[in-house]
Formats: sequence, C-alpha cells, structure tokens
Amino acid sequence: MANLLDPKNDYVFKRLFSEAPDLLVALINDLRPDLPDITAVEVLNPNIEPSELTGKYIVLDVLARDADGHCYNVEIQVRRYGAWHKRGLFYLARTLGLQLDAGEDYQHLKASVGIHLLDFDLFTATEAQKRQAVWRFEMRDESQPDVTLGNILQMNLIELGKADRLNLAPGPMAAWVTFFEHWQEELTMANVAHEPVKQAMSRIRQLSADEEAQRLAFVRERALRDEVSLLNDARREGREEVARAMILKTEMDDASIADIAQLSEDEVAHLRAEILRRDS
Repeated sequence: MANLLDPKNDYVFKRLFSEAPDLLVALINDLRPDLPDITAVEVLNPNIEPSELTGKYIVLDVLARDADGHCYNVEIQVRRYGAWHKRGLFYLARTLGLQLDAGEDYQHLKASVGIHLLDFDLFTATEAQKRQAVWRFEMRDESQPDVTLGNILQMNLIELGKADRLNLAPGPMAAWVTFFEHWQEELTMANVAHEPVKQAMSRIRQLSADEEAQRLAFVRERALRDEVSLLNDARREGREEVARAMILKTEMDDASIADIAQLSEDEVAHLRAEILRRDS
C-alpha cells in the first residue's frame, strides 16, 4: 500500500469527498455526532482550478449544503500559520452572511458549520489541552457556558495526530482518525469495520491508480513544500536581521546573540564576518 495517495493532501481530500457526496455525508455525521444526522448534501465547489494547485496559501476545502439549507466548510489543514483560524472564522461567518439577501428575515438563517481536520497539534499549553483532541466552538457565555446563542455558527476542530495518540474510544470518529493517520498500513486498516471508512479506502485506491491524479497530487504537494520553504526563509531573514542589529549595536558575544536570535553560533559568526568585510 506504499503507493497510495495521502488523504491529508488537500487535493486528494477534495477529490475524495467532493466526488462522493455520500462519503461526505458520512464524514460530517461522524465528526459532529451530537447533532442530528443529515441524509444528503450538495457540493457547492466541486471543481479544482489549475491555479489552485500551485497557489500560495490556498486551501482546497469542500463547501456543501444539506437539504435543510445548513452549510458546511470541510477541510484538511496540513500546515500551521499564524492567522489560519481567523481565516476559517472569516469564511464561516461569510457563509452565514451570504445566506440572506437585503430585506430577508433573519429567521431564515441556517447553521454555518466548519469541520477542520488538523495535521498538527494546536492546543498544547496545558496538560488538560494535551489530553483533548476534539474541539467544538460556539457562541457561549464565558462564565456560564450553558447559556448559549445557539449553534448557528460552529467550528469543529480535530487534531488528528493527538487524537491518534490519545486512542479515542472505539467508534466512527476513531475510525476516521485511523484512516487519516494510518491509510498506508494494510493490517491496521483491515481491522477498521466502519463502512464509510472502508469506502474511503476503496476511493483512495481508485484515485491512486489514476496517473493524472498521482501527478496533480504531486504538483500540490510540491506547492505546499515550496510555501513552507518560503515561510522558513522569511523567518530566517527576520532572525538574521535581529542578529545583525545586535552585532552592530551591542557588545554581546556570538553565543548570546545566537541564543536570542535562534540561530547557530556559526551563522552569527558568518554574519559578523560579513559585516566586518562590508565596513572595512
């Protein structure tokens, strides 16, 4: 199973669920199990434009609407950047706001639900946060969380790696976590009995046998790697600017500057030599 496409590649993720609405219905129901099940969805953005595969900071999400008019934004997040949650909230609120035309009754508003699968640990500040991997955010009072403005605006987050390590109780959500974390492990996947996950594995095999899907998945993966490299380069340039300023304006040694600027001593020594050559 080593040649299977990765369902956490957002191109593969979107192909997997936008082309199989029944599978998307199952995913939505299983990842928000405390709400009434839906029976069907209409995928609102089924196409993937060529520019989206190589576009920087673009997320290939799946937008869907159920029979009652509730809207869903379902996506996989493989990289963490500073404002990703603000982006998610912005599009969730925008989906809510675009439901009504001028003069329409607010009573007609339907829920706008975000379901974000995260390929990184987000909440790690406390031991309690490290022991929780499934999160649901709504409009609730801070001191009395039982007092709520309803779930018309709702964000669900699942930290996949953490959920896998915590060994969630057996059930549909745990089966999906196993799928996204262990899709290449034949023996592990053979023990998953949840039918939608078995169907998802079948779809992954079909996509993986398609040479064009393989090529486009690689194009997308390469674009994401380039994006990470650009971000790392920008961070490094920022750290080097800090080090240069400290070399010029302080008498601190290379070890101290390296510690503050988060560079190696060799990098700081190189910057110091570069400054001396320039000024000589």
